[in-house]
Amino acid sequence: MEYHSTVLLKETVKGLDIKKDGVYVDVTFGGGGHSREILASLGPNGRLIAFDQDKDALLNVIDDSRFLLINENFRFIQRFLRYHGVVSVDGILADFGVSSHQFDKPERGFSIRFDALLDMRMNQEDVLSAHSLINSYEEDALRQLFWQYGELRTAAALAKSIIQARKLAPIDTTFDLKTILKKHLPQGRENKVLAQVYQAIRIEVNQEIEVLKVFLLQTPSLLKTNGRLSVISYHSLEDRLVKRFIRNGLFEGEPEKDIFGNFEVPLIKVGNLIIPSSAEVKSNNRARSAKLRIAKKVN
Repeated sequence: MEYHSTVLLKETVKGLDIKKDGVYVDVTFGGGGHSREILASLGPNGRLIAFDQDKDALLNVIDDSRFLLINENFRFIQRFLRYHGVVSVDGILADFGVSSHQFDKPERGFSIRFDALLDMRMNQEDVLSAHSLINSYEEDALRQLFWQYGELRTAAALAKSIIQARKLAPIDTTFDLKTILKKHLPQGRENKVLAQVYQAIRIEVNQEIEVLKVFLLQTPSLLKTNGRLSVISYHSLEDRLVKRFIRNGLFEGEPEKDIFGNFEVPLIKVGNLIIPSSAEVKSNNRARSAKLRIAKKVN
């Protein structure tokens, strides 16, 4: 598909263990690859509801009476499902990656390859953009997000250089930022480090970690007994949160145990971690860091 190359297509949908007459949710519709695969497995009485906050994704809407696309952030999944009369579902699919379309469209400002206005908003109606972030955040806030979301040891130096540069002129474009940070990019690893910088900014702009947490916390109450959750993440920050939530229903700390040392969990994992095959990575390089985890509701 031109809009997006779907990652782990068969594996992610297979993880949902689809029932012909079930109700399913694809919270990251994008180009609709996973949604089309789900619809192909559903019978005439099945139903699929998809979410995508990016208006560009609306161009990919599927003409199928069993399908509904909601142009909203999936952090509001429970609210909008109830609005449409859905209280519980048989499966939820999430692919947390940035779509190929967003990376490949220069004016969206997601890619290090193009010189464009700093943006990185998945929802283009949001107030906070990469441009406003880079030109308004205090030095300590920049340092913190580069350290926490980019896992960059040079976070303090990166933040300082941005603060110094913007005193002279606004930092408007992706290449402006690249030029300012050039002295901090190790030879031979420039693109890797710059990608980490972009990742950190993008996560902050779109509140991706907070959205992920809010979403995961809603899934147990939405899933029917034995309902499935199939989740693809692309970096360690996301994957750790997904793994911990599936393991004990928390993002940090340990759950309370009874006098016998046991604790209840809302979900249990299904199978082991799944990663793309070498053939898939070869045909779609953006799949290289994908990790698929599957869980089901136990009661």
